[in-house]
Amino acid sequence: MLKNIIKKTRDPEYHFFAGKGGVGKTSVAAATALWFSGKGKKVLIISTDPAHSLSDSFEKKIGGDLKKLDKNLYAVEIDPKKAMEEYKEKIMPKIEKIDFLKGLGMEDTFDYVGMTPGIDEMAAFDKFLQYMDSREYDIIIFDTAPTGHTLRFLSLPDVLDSWVGKMIKIRMRFAGVANLVKKVLPFGNPEEEGESLGTGQLEEMKKRIGAAKLILSDPKKTHYNMVMIPEAMSIYESERSLEVLNQYNIPVERVIVNQLIPENSRCDFCREKRKMQQERLKDIRKRFKKFRILKLQMFREEIKGSKTLTRAGKELYG
Repeated sequence: MLKNIIKKTRDPEYHFFAGKGGVGKTSVAAATALWFSGKGKKVLIISTDPAHSLSDSFEKKIGGDLKKLDKNLYAVEIDPKKAMEEYKEKIMPKIEKIDFLKGLGMEDTFDYVGMTPGIDEMAAFDKFLQYMDSREYDIIIFDTAPTGHTLRFLSLPDVLDSWVGKMIKIRMRFAGVANLVKKVLPFGNPEEEGESLGTGQLEEMKKRIGAAKLILSDPKKTHYNMVMIPEAMSIYESERSLEVLNQYNIPVERVIVNQLIPENSRCDFCREKRKMQQERLKDIRKRFKKFRILKLQMFREEIKGSKTLTRAGKELYG
């Protein structure tokens, strides 16, 4: 029947998880993905963390290609090196034309080819744009890298928008100059020049970046979760991160406090550690009172594998 032929399109929600390294972002993101998929939502979880601990969490090899992990649950791990190569190939000028461009006094532009700090984040963000355009999933979850990396990643719409605009102007200028000297230098056919220079691709990317900025600042579509542990350094870093996220109009919805020690009266060390954590928890409630605070206790075993991740999801959201 016709309804079986027409592919269902969805209006996805986006869930980001970030925090200081070692606080359990990946475990929480994986548990969230399983919880949503168990509720009948079609879920895609994406790792942009070079460490790729998502495979370890699910105890299944994921890799750079889309992989079905369970009913309604799909995953992919973005390879930063591969993404960067694809990105550079897509939008950088052909290498044989660089000397000619440098002759036009544009040497600084080519620092972007490989020397600019953060080009790997630009490449990862380009992948994020590709997945964000998808209408195949109800929920798209991003298991992001540690906080510093994440903040640069989320600031890229502003950075890349400005940079792309500069590249478009330069490439258009180059196309005009190339037409003037075509009789002297073998640049190919005039009709092919715009295509080979990729100005259309850059214009399209700029539109997608604009759409991304709107989505990332829309609290109805984007849900940002700050994961922390009840320790001073994690609390302070989370506080600083939230200030920067606020500057970029990124709507933070929840603070998730992980690795809370359960009550155990027979263990003196556990009792003292728990007492310290409860004091930190009071501080967290005070500092982050305008956010919803979720808690996840420390398990006996590592939080990995379907069974334990499901338990963690129920404790967080159940």
